[in-house]
Amino acid sequence: MPCPHMEINIVKRAEGQSAVNAAAYQTGEKLYSERDRRYMYNGTKEELIMKEILLPPHAPPEFADRKTLWNSVEAAEKNWNSQLARRMKITLPKELSMEDNIALAKEYCQKEFVSKGMIADLAIHDPDPPNHNPHFHVLLTIRPLDKNGKWAPKAHKEYLLDQDGNRIRGPDGKFKTRKAKRISGACRPSGTRQHEILRTTGNRQDPDCSYGSCCSSA
Repeated sequence: MPCPHMEINIVKRAEGQSAVNAAAYQTGEKLYSERDRRYMYNGTKEELIMKEILLPPHAPPEFADRKTLWNSVEAAEKNWNSQLARRMKITLPKELSMEDNIALAKEYCQKEFVSKGMIADLAIHDPDPPNHNPHFHVLLTIRPLDKNGKWAPKAHKEYLLDQDGNRIRGPDGKFKTRKAKRISGACRPSGTRQHEILRTTGNRQDPDCSYGSCCSSA
């Protein structure tokens, strides 16, 4: 039961993209963007089967509201080139019933993302005619939440050390630092049931994607 299609990309402000608009697109909702001061609407999604926001235990309950969640994400990112969200599109097996595919998609998102502290905005589509291309979209938060449900830094600085463990100074006399990633988890699925979704990854964009490398955050 191979599923040959998976896409992974980043919602980037530098390219004029919006997390609110990405959420509006996959759900067919009309969402107001506080940053852009306008409604985001891409038309009704006739193929939409279900939509749901999956929250980790420490996330604020108000983030179950799509407009609140993604406007909060946008407000937390201050830079012109901020990376706002991760977006994935994954084919579902046609051999399964829609009920089983819904359960499979939710289980996958819960295990691979929500359990690692991310918020997953899930939407399952089944374009007409039914069952010829069932798939799901998931929009994922990048910035981690702290234990109090507040947005935390994506990275923290650490000092560069020489072989003796001493801090290294640059030409300006200041100690050299680098960013150390705080975002955990991986885009690559694990476990047998998830592999049934992604056994063949066709045009997958990031075959070795992990949150510490090719999906690094700005």
